[in-house]
Amino acid sequence: MSELGQLAAYLPRFRDVRIVCVGDVMLDRFIYGEVERISPEAPIPVIRVLHETAMLGGAGNVVRNVAALGAQVSLIAVIGDDEAGHMATRQIGELQRVYSGLLVVPGRRTTTKTRYLVGTQQLLRADRENTTQLDRNAKAQILDIFEAELKDAGLVILSDYAKGVLDPEMLQHLIKTSKNAGKPVIADPKSQDFSRYAGVQVLTPNTRELAAATGLTCADDAAIEKAAPAAAAQIGGAILVTRAQHGMSLIETGKPARHIAARAPEVFDESGAGDTCLATLGVALAAGAPLEDAALLANASAGLAVSKAGTAVVYLDDLAGVLHAADLKGAEAKIRNIAHAQEIVAKWRARGKKIGFTNGCFDLVHPGHVSLLRQAREACDHLVVGLNTDASVKRLKGEGRPIQSEMARAIVLASLASVDMVVLFDEETPIRLIEAIRPDVLVKGADYTVEKVVGHEIVQAYGGRILLAQLEDGFSTTNTIARMSR
Repeated sequence: MSELGQLAAYLPRFRDVRIVCVGDVMLDRFIYGEVERISPEAPIPVIRVLHETAMLGGAGNVVRNVAALGAQVSLIAVIGDDEAGHMATRQIGELQRVYSGLLVVPGRRTTTKTRYLVGTQQLLRADRENTTQLDRNAKAQILDIFEAELKDAGLVILSDYAKGVLDPEMLQHLIKTSKNAGKPVIADPKSQDFSRYAGVQVLTPNTRELAAATGLTCADDAAIEKAAPAAAAQIGGAILVTRAQHGMSLIETGKPARHIAARAPEVFDESGAGDTCLATLGVALAAGAPLEDAALLANASAGLAVSKAGTAVVYLDDLAGVLHAADLKGAEAKIRNIAHAQEIVAKWRARGKKIGFTNGCFDLVHPGHVSLLRQAREACDHLVVGLNTDASVKRLKGEGRPIQSEMARAIVLASLASVDMVVLFDEETPIRLIEAIRPDVLVKGADYTVEKVVGHEIVQAYGGRILLAQLEDGFSTTNTIARMSR
């Protein structure tokens, strides 16, 4: 088994982990559009807005990643009594395994970063923020919440975005309180003065932050090995340097430097990759992984994060998949859950690709199925196949079905070149999956009419189309099973 494959042994322990995360929460807005002309008012592009999304950023993105990895996490941060703060509160409330310790500070603005994108190109980012330090009353409330949540935690994450929550006094109080309680602390710094973070077990600067803190260049492995020990001396702990396309470097006092190669198959968006790294590192350490193994897991997660669109999270099964990648067949890598499917489809769609969808039980795949899938794939750039689970098939077809298990059926489908992704669903119909995927083309066989295709009204309402594929005569799973029985 590969080195990464061996790390999968830590993953089942993630669900027993509880983290406390303190820091700067923000809202990341993404406004997608297209540019067809230059403004007559100034030499700037005119963006025609097509759609918008908003998601938690900063410490909010850290806790999203912690929860996606299966751990429990308490988020302690401040927001304003404004629209962005209300939206952040709602989004946190919708997350499973996340406990909110948000403090509303009247008169304070919730940090919001708004990015304007055309295709994959970011044209502009507009920030609304308040970076002033908290007053004594707000600090006291934050510390009260922290001490209450610390009791059941296995590790503390400090997510510093220099928005006023983690000033030097607050940092040292949090670190000392954690150490007195026997709880390790890791931190992602924004200050050039790393001595602020003295006492943390691991600090995770990027190369720019490390260079600013040490006054040394950090262009290659040798430079990192020279700069990082100076930083480590300021904190009395280890330094894990995040280096984008160059991976990571782990510097521990008294040990040789460990340079970890990047594991991103394709870099789509680097937004939030540092948060993913911090979250995975913390969960892995709390689950009992040695620092070097935790760094390897964090690097694997960061590689997945940059291959996704927007401020994306990495789920536990995402990480499990990449850890077992050396042993997985390509077909198995195409089988995804609904949440991951939405992220992959968002990435395809951001690149202007047309998404197709069809569904069925596919119990015994025959030439008729192959023909339908081929026609579906010809009508789109990427084809997603919704597959009924065993329980769903049994409800639809009776106790004798399915003949093959859901995983066997999924692997057979995913082995076909015409299929780009397989997503299992447990309901009798794929309505929920269609609403999540929002295909441009919905495909069923010509034995249906458009009005009988499940989800046709949803797809047609947003401008998608229904394709009724020609059927191959003489092929039927039910008839095949009947002949086998005879």
